[in-house]
Amino acid sequence: MAVTRRVFLQAAAAAGAAGAVGLGEAVAATPAAAASAPGDVVGKVTVGYQGWFACPGDGAPINGWWHWARNWGRPPSPSNSAVVAWPDVREFAATYGTGFGSLGNGRPATLFSSYDQQTVDVHFRWMKQYGIDTAALQRFNPTGGEGPTRDAMAAKVRSAAESQGVKFYLMYDVSDWTTMQSDIKADWAGRMQAHTASPAYARQNGRPVVCIWGFGFNDGQRPFAPGPCLDVVTWFKAQGCYVIGGVPTWWRTGDRDSRPGFSDVYHAFDLLSPWLVGRIGSAADADNFYTVATVPDLAECAAHGIDYQPCVLPGGVADRQRAHGDFMWRQFYNMARAGVPSVYVSMFDEYNEGNQIAKTAESQAWVPTGSGLLALDEDGTACSSDYYLRLTGDGGRMLKGQLALTAVRPTPPVAGASDTAPPTAPGGLHATGQTDTTVALAWTASVDDVGVSGYRIRLVTGSTAATVATAPGTATAYTVTGLTPSTSYTFDVQALDAAGNTSPPSGQVTAVTTAGAQPVNLALHRPTAESSHTQVYGSGNATDGDPASYWESANNAFPQRLQVDLGAATGVRRIVLTLPPSTAWGARTQTVAVQGSTDGAAFTQLLAPTACAFDPGTGNTAALTLPATATERYVRLVFTANTGWPAGQVSEFRVHGS
Repeated sequence: MAVTRRVFLQAAAAAGAAGAVGLGEAVAATPAAAASAPGDVVGKVTVGYQGWFACPGDGAPINGWWHWARNWGRPPSPSNSAVVAWPDVREFAATYGTGFGSLGNGRPATLFSSYDQQTVDVHFRWMKQYGIDTAALQRFNPTGGEGPTRDAMAAKVRSAAESQGVKFYLMYDVSDWTTMQSDIKADWAGRMQAHTASPAYARQNGRPVVCIWGFGFNDGQRPFAPGPCLDVVTWFKAQGCYVIGGVPTWWRTGDRDSRPGFSDVYHAFDLLSPWLVGRIGSAADADNFYTVATVPDLAECAAHGIDYQPCVLPGGVADRQRAHGDFMWRQFYNMARAGVPSVYVSMFDEYNEGNQIAKTAESQAWVPTGSGLLALDEDGTACSSDYYLRLTGDGGRMLKGQLALTAVRPTPPVAGASDTAPPTAPGGLHATGQTDTTVALAWTASVDDVGVSGYRIRLVTGSTAATVATAPGTATAYTVTGLTPSTSYTFDVQALDAAGNTSPPSGQVTAVTTAGAQPVNLALHRPTAESSHTQVYGSGNATDGDPASYWESANNAFPQRLQVDLGAATGVRRIVLTLPPSTAWGARTQTVAVQGSTDGAAFTQLLAPTACAFDPGTGNTAALTLPATATERYVRLVFTANTGWPAGQVSEFRVHGS
C-alpha cells in the first residue's frame, strides 16, 4: 500500500518554517521568462491525479477497499476509514455501499471506484469543464500486488483524457521503492512508454513528459544516493523524454527536507516542481514562501534554463486550512505576481489527506452521520461541492493573463446561489438503437435560466428510478451499456443545473435488448484434475454441465486445487464458478486464485487470491475476470478459504474467452 506523502513530511515542514523569515507583504518581483515556450506543461495548470480508489465488486484485480479503508478487506466505516473528506458522488453511475451510517440527508453513504471507467471519465470531464489542462497520473512501485490495478488505471486515464480533451502524463513516485533504479526503466520501456502514442499524452518541447517524484528527500522512504538518481534522470532524457523532478521544498539550499549533495540531480531535470503540502497552512505562510522560496527558486531555474512548476494546494479540510478559498487564492496571486507560468495543483482526488479539489461534500447533509468528517462549510461559509474546481479555473486564468492580477478572490464560494429555478424537463425521449447489451437514447435539450450542467439517465422499475449515468450538459444522447440480452428496460432522463436544481423527469421510453450469443464454455466436458476430493464429489462433476452435481475437496486441508485441460492453448479472460442452486446451499465466500499453464507442468499466476461471494438468492454464481486475456491450455483454481464449509467447492467450472 502506498502511503500518502504528508505523513512523512510533517517534520520537514516544521524545519522549513523554522528557516523562514518575515511574514509581511513581499515586494513584487519582475516576471521571469520560462526556459521553454508554452506546451502541455509550461504555461499550463496541471493536477496530480491519484486514481487509486477501488471497491470490492468493481472488477479491479486488487479486489478490496483500496485507499478507502485502512483494512482493505473490510468496508470503510468510522473505525476503518482512510479518508478525512467525503466525496460528492452524485454524478457517478456506480457507487458502492459502505459501513458508514447514512448521510445527513438520509441518503446511503456510498463511494466511487476509480476502476470504473465512467468515474475517470467524469473526473476528466470536470478537468475540461473547469479549465484544467493536464493531469499527472501518480504511479507508485508497480512490481507488487498493486501493479495490475495500476496498469489498468493508466489505460483508463488514457481513455478519459482522449475522450474529454485533457492531456496526461506519468508521474512516478519512488517512495519505498528500493529497487527503483532498474525497475523504473523496465516499467517505462516495457509498459508505460506505449501510452505516449496517445494524442492526449502530454508533450513539452516536442518530447513526451514524465515526472519522477521523490529524489533528494531527506527521509527514510527515499534513501537513494545522488548517483542512482542522476542515472535515472539521464536515462529518461536519453529516451527522448522531457523529465520533471518532484523535488523537496528546499532543493535550492540543499538542507532541511533535502539531502545534501543533490544539486547535480536537481539541475539535470528539465522542470522542477518543489513539494509544498505540509509546508504552509495559511495566507501568511503563503506570503512568506513567496519571499523565501518562490522568487529565489524561479530566479535559480531561470539562470540554469530550467522550467519551474511550483505547487498550489487548497489546504486540508480536516486541518481547517482552507478559509473558504482565501488560502488557495493567495497562493495563485503570489505565483502570478512572481511571474510563475505553470503550477501543479496538489491534488485532484486526494481524499486521504483532504487536500483534494474534486467535488466534495459541501455540508453535513452530504457527510455520513457520526463519521466526524468535516465538509467544505467547516468555517461557517457555504461552499458548493465544485468550489475548488471553479477556484482552480479562475487561478489558472489569472496565471495565463486572462484575468487581471488581483489579491481579492473573484470566485464566489457558491455559484448561482440565488438560482432556485430547475431546468425544464427533457423532451422527446426515444430509443435510437439496441444491441444485446446496450440501448441508445436521445432527447430534446432542456432549458435553464442559467444553464444545464448535465443530464441524469435513470432506469425505471415500477415506481422507483435509479440513476445509471450522467451525461454532460451539451449532450442530447447517451448509450446505456452493461445490459442483459432479451430484456425489457424502461428509462427516463432529468436535467441538472450547476446550483443543484433537478428538472422533472422526461417521458419514459421502453426498449428491449436483442438476443445475444451465449459465450462458449471452453471447459464443458473437458478432462479435469484435482488435489483431492471427498466421497463421490470428484473433479469431473465441475465440467459435466449438471448444475446439481459438484466437486468438493478434502475437508480441513487448504490449499486445494481444481484444474481443467482445455485441449489446446486458448485465449482465457473470464471464469465463472457456480454452486448448486438449491437454497440449502447457504451464502458463503471462497478465496480463489487462478493459475495457467501451456504444458501442465509450469504454472503462472493469472489472478491473485480473490474473495468469491456465492449467494443462493442471486444464483450462487461468482465471476473472475483476468486483468488481460491469457493464452493457456490448463487453467487451475487454488482454494485457500471457504466461510461456508472447510473445503473447496464448485458445481460448474466455466472458462470463457471473453
